[in-house]
Amino acid sequence: MILDLFAVPGRAAIVTGAGRGIGAASAIALAEAGADVVISARHASQLEKVAEQIRALGRKAIVVPADLMDLDAVANLAAAAQEELGRIDIIVNNVGGTIPNTLLDTDSAYLEEAFHFNVTTAHELTRAAVPHMLANGGGSIINISSTLGRLAGRGYLAYGTAKAALAHYSRLAARDLSPHIRVNAICVGSVLTSALEYVTQDEASKDELERLTPLQRIGKTDDIAAAVVYLASEAGSFLTGKVLEVDGGLQEPNLDLKLPDLEVS
Repeated sequence: MILDLFAVPGRAAIVTGAGRGIGAASAIALAEAGADVVISARHASQLEKVAEQIRALGRKAIVVPADLMDLDAVANLAAAAQEELGRIDIIVNNVGGTIPNTLLDTDSAYLEEAFHFNVTTAHELTRAAVPHMLANGGGSIINISSTLGRLAGRGYLAYGTAKAALAHYSRLAARDLSPHIRVNAICVGSVLTSALEYVTQDEASKDELERLTPLQRIGKTDDIAAAVVYLASEAGSFLTGKVLEVDGGLQEPNLDLKLPDLEVS
């Protein structure tokens, strides 16, 4: 049956930023599809709640609390997966994010931090996991990018630049790792997570988000998790080096920070 192509029975996955939001939904979705999962984020309490849901599905959940700005901690996730699960088949590089800022308030350190958190972490886990993935015949790496990596909006210089880099990193890594390991990215639009709560709590801002999205709604974490399962499974086995836009049809940013024009002196 066609639905069998979306299953990942007996596979082992690593999901970063998995304590809540897109990462948690992706980890649970992969478990529902048959995978055992290593989950990592800062807060152990959040991870344990996700792990409970994974274990309730009859799958293994390995909890690794860590500050994933620390590249040694990122690389250690591959070792943990290999040791605890005996293999690595799927990577979801979800950890990332950067608080919006004006251009003049975005100094070099801020820009480099955005790149480190969104791109370097993904590269470090990829590099650590690839030998293990090759030992099992290959696998799938999925990088979580953003619609702001392809659309221009004020205040998103650091975040958008980093996410654009992650999208193109996915294309380049796909060439380096083909044919055995597939690398794709998901370009995420506005999704209802804790990061968006400060906006959606204001009814006018929420209405604007929905109005400026062609599908007239804010995304759900399961919208992204479903795409993760697709790219991780045999259903997506003919895709590599692609950026899947799961964003409600956005052609312009739908969250205007309303930053004023700079004034001439």
